[in-house]
Amino acid sequence: MRDIMRAFGLGSAARGPLKDLMRELADDGVVARRKKRLHIPGTLPAVVVADITSRDREGDLIAQPVEWDEAEHGAPPKIRVQVPRQRRAALPAPGVGDRVLLKTEESTEDGHVRHAGRVLKVLDRSKARILGLYRRLPGGGGRLVPIEKKNIGRELSVPPGAEGDAEDGDLVSADLVRQGRFGLSTARVREKLGSVASERAISLIALLAHGIPHVFPPAVLQEAEAARPAPLESYEDWRTLPLVTIDPADAKDHDDAVHAEADLDPDNRGGFVLTVAIADVARYIRPGSALDREARLRGNSVYFPDRVVPMLPERISNDLCSLRPLVDRPAMAARMIISADGKKLKHSFHRIMMRSAAKLAYPQAQAAIDGRPDEVTAPLLEPVLQPLWAAYAALKRARDARGPLDLDLPERKVLLKPDGSVNRVIVPERLDAHRLIEEFMILANVAAAETLERHKTPLVYRVHDQPALEKLESLRTFLGTLGIALPKAPVQRPSGFNTILAKVAGSDTAQLVNEVVLRSQAQAEYAVENYGHFGLNLRRYAHFTSPIRRYADLLVHRALIRALKLGDGALADSVGAEDLAEIAAEISATERRAMAAERDTVDRLIAHHLADRVGATFGGRIAGMTRAGLFVRLSETGADGFVPVATLGADYFRFDEQRMALVGERTGETHRLGDTVTVKLVEAAPVAGALRFELLSEGRFETPTGRSGKRAIRRLTGKVARRPGRSQK
Repeated sequence: MRDIMRAFGLGSAARGPLKDLMRELADDGVVARRKKRLHIPGTLPAVVVADITSRDREGDLIAQPVEWDEAEHGAPPKIRVQVPRQRRAALPAPGVGDRVLLKTEESTEDGHVRHAGRVLKVLDRSKARILGLYRRLPGGGGRLVPIEKKNIGRELSVPPGAEGDAEDGDLVSADLVRQGRFGLSTARVREKLGSVASERAISLIALLAHGIPHVFPPAVLQEAEAARPAPLESYEDWRTLPLVTIDPADAKDHDDAVHAEADLDPDNRGGFVLTVAIADVARYIRPGSALDREARLRGNSVYFPDRVVPMLPERISNDLCSLRPLVDRPAMAARMIISADGKKLKHSFHRIMMRSAAKLAYPQAQAAIDGRPDEVTAPLLEPVLQPLWAAYAALKRARDARGPLDLDLPERKVLLKPDGSVNRVIVPERLDAHRLIEEFMILANVAAAETLERHKTPLVYRVHDQPALEKLESLRTFLGTLGIALPKAPVQRPSGFNTILAKVAGSDTAQLVNEVVLRSQAQAEYAVENYGHFGLNLRRYAHFTSPIRRYADLLVHRALIRALKLGDGALADSVGAEDLAEIAAEISATERRAMAAERDTVDRLIAHHLADRVGATFGGRIAGMTRAGLFVRLSETGADGFVPVATLGADYFRFDEQRMALVGERTGETHRLGDTVTVKLVEAAPVAGALRFELLSEGRFETPTGRSGKRAIRRLTGKVARRPGRSQK
């Protein structure tokens, strides 16, 4: 609004009418707010991550944005890629299949391609490689069955002599040799990966399918092995402070430690002094080094049920930067003073040498506080653990007053047998020990962002935008069908959603409402422009607490070293906001890539686990739907499977987007998001991680006039429709 008023020379009296006009335009969907900028829905941002998909008739490369909501804005726009004739030496020529970072602008030279994009960086080179299951044919050669769900049923031909050493049933990596317009495309086996039943192959499917680097180059390993422990002379000596690490029981690296004690300042009665110490990764990962380049390429560690693909080699993550008990380790420490009601009064950052007093697991620390200390926690209970919990009680009061988004969506964890197959799926108990560490880390992240802003040092924020107006309208309409009102307001607050979640807590619709509210939210990302963190209800927030596994945190550490003049490893003075904007886009993409790979791996593991249970029945809940059918999530394992709409019965089912339901036009039978259902497993494709179900339970019965129940159905049709093959029990 300030820009508009300045551009048109408007006085302060015009501010009110202009605000009303902008709100009307937003309500009509003509404009939207993206970050702090005015944005026309369905248009591209100035910098976008895109995949190069093809060439046009003139031979120019054509790209499409990686993130695009087709449901709201239609088909993704095409971007004509502009490649400078004299490229920088460090900028390789992009090609079809590559993922690139583009600076975009509107193009008027072509009526069909309205956008042009200048390549800022090639993020991921196309490998023209296909993963699939090899099936040998009797006459020689074979077929390659791709692993991607979207390619199920699209086999490739492997000619005799092109199968390498692959045996029937092996998972292989293959190169696409010829892609013909007619007949099967041809592939040549490049590498035999092994049996799909093995632990290694299940993980490798996701790693290779998503292009995640998982083998460290020799130069990176050499740098890591050459690293030596940091000298005490370069740090403040805090080794007598009894910091402790509290992590999952199976954690191999420990990069954060905490301490709390009562504040002795008489002006802060009931307050606390908190210390959050984070491994000094910047000491070992210097800008521009081989370690740094590899860490930026990976962006983050990736966590699978059977392995971890780390951002940094084990020499760094599990040794030199792991805060082992009773061992000297360098760290970046945030010292924060809070009041009795949990508000941060002031803070400071220090580069310290610490010595962890103990390595604790979440259940172990919680048991000690609950009156069941063991030989490790008993000596720590009074001097260390009780002050930590007292400080957490204060932070919890501040959190409750702040009112962050309070979704109740328990996370599942897949437990494996020694052979790598699924043992069972559990929902780990959420303890106060987990919440304590979470609140300490959030406070340290806020302190880091505030410090860098105060010193006017460029940084990468962790941001989470407000829900889009279109998603809010869809949510409001859906909640209305449940008799729940989402008030219209110029600016939504997390507290408004929390009020709704509290109303349905403990009811049959609680899980449904939590999931729908989650779907209405924007996706968190990294950015140099701060537009706040809506979910946490914080004005400024930056990731500082996990530099071992997130490149964003390492950047924040370097920025703090630069701002506070804390020694070596600082962010270079030449690095500005534009440079960090490119990195922020890259690591946001690697984060989404990791999430997709982790999800796909769990799907494949569970599909393999259920493959010998075809024909069995399961209880579940409708977790999603499209015009093509229903997605059902099983209660037992959390696995998702698909029920094609054609199998729902003799009726014609239409998709009611407002009610999030499939509704039979003739009978009024309704299947709604969140409904509890019983399904039969019809097909399991372990390599693709796909499950197909048949729905056994009936839906709700509602007539077009609102009459419900089987009596109303009989008046309409003379009978209640039954699905072919449905159990009559």
